[in-house]
Amino acid sequence: MLMNLIVDVGNTFVKFAVFNSKALIFKNSFVLTEFNKQFKSLRKKYPKVKQAIISSVGHLSDEHIAIISNSVKVLELSYKTMLPFSNLYKSPETLGVDRMALVSASVAQFPNNNVLIIDAGTCITYDFITNKNDYLGGAISPGLRLRYKSLNNLTANLPLLESKQPETIIGNTTESSIHSGVVNGVIKEIDGVIDQYRGMHQDLTVILTGGDAKFLSNQLKNSIFANSNFLLEGLNFILDFNSK
Repeated sequence: MLMNLIVDVGNTFVKFAVFNSKALIFKNSFVLTEFNKQFKSLRKKYPKVKQAIISSVGHLSDEHIAIISNSVKVLELSYKTMLPFSNLYKSPETLGVDRMALVSASVAQFPNNNVLIIDAGTCITYDFITNKNDYLGGAISPGLRLRYKSLNNLTANLPLLESKQPETIIGNTTESSIHSGVVNGVIKEIDGVIDQYRGMHQDLTVILTGGDAKFLSNQLKNSIFANSNFLLEGLNFILDFNSK
């Protein structure tokens, strides 16, 4: 089977990933200004890559897309792309490509299951697909970093802090109070959402992914599957699904 190139363009970083069938064999993250250099290096290292998928929630120029398409066959992910599930979202044209990829990964890895996918990144997204392969939607809320930044940006005296697990729920300094409020707020939110979904679907599989997944996973009371590469695996599955 041919190797696949995954190009995931986020708000801050670009990720390149190479899959050999379903196996992730290479992953790299970099800023957009390094795009040309990184792509040239990747092509030299993996000349057998013949097709690619581009998923962009950030800003990828036509020039960058042309660099890839001049070298390999390219699929640009959009709401018009053929997906491996029934999309019942009422505004499919507004559904983020990252959420499409996450739901696709759940179809590939947990077929015929009720699955809740939680992506803890800049935003925390919740996506639900039924055991009948129907995607219904979910929710979007601010992620850890956004919550820390909003406290700093929208108040006069609160500092901007890095994420830190609070030692106790009772903060006895301004910094420990912020950590308690932000981190415990996110934990209680995620656990609460999982509880709500499990109240509707007892046979629920829960996936936690995204940049903050590792930080959050050990603090949740609910049992979850943590997978930091879930989005990349979903993009790889979509590319194969459209290559048949």
